[in-house]
Amino acid sequence: MQVGNARYLTEDDLPETIAVFPLSGVLLLSGGHLPLNVFEPRYLALIDDALRGNRLIGIIQPDLAETEESPAGHPELCKVGTIGRITTFGETGDGRYVVDLAGICRFRLIEELPGTHAYRKVRIAPFISDIHEPEDDPAVDRQALLHAFRSYLDANKLEVDWEAVGKTSNRTLVNSLSMMAPFGAREKQALLEAADLKTRAETLVAMTEIVLAKAFGDVSKTLQ
Repeated sequence: MQVGNARYLTEDDLPETIAVFPLSGVLLLSGGHLPLNVFEPRYLALIDDALRGNRLIGIIQPDLAETEESPAGHPELCKVGTIGRITTFGETGDGRYVVDLAGICRFRLIEELPGTHAYRKVRIAPFISDIHEPEDDPAVDRQALLHAFRSYLDANKLEVDWEAVGKTSNRTLVNSLSMMAPFGAREKQALLEAADLKTRAETLVAMTEIVLAKAFGDVSKTLQ
């Protein structure tokens, strides 16, 4: 997998430990891009250190039983997150950083490491299978996914460039829609932890149908 100027092909290309940025309700998946507006001093320090090193940080949600992390908080973390590489970086002039993270692969949190950093570091086991996931997995029911996506857009009077969507690979389509979907933290974590692309697509369709049913009643009519 090529991400920016770096290639990630084996487990040796990925770190055993990583600094993490806990964010509730935020999802980063392999091949996806996540913009971050960084202003807390501890995360400014995290970005500084990542830029001096391998440019990798972990995006992970606080444990779903906890509240979103606050400056004084130290909640438990979910057990699965995603490794992202900083591919763009900018300073705003008012003390903030604006960065873009490119998703490489998911990781399983093994343990949190003690340390004196303001931010948190963890030992991880990367999901190497994410790196080798095919762009056009034939197991994905693309038609069902596009049908649910179109129904959601129509129900909310939204538009999209369907020509561009038609050129998108199954992997990019599933992961991009999962990241953009207006779901809560639990749903986002379920999409993140899906066993494979096929399962993630099916989960996304099911969640979309539930949202439409709650908003508009008979989902079978909405999805026609």
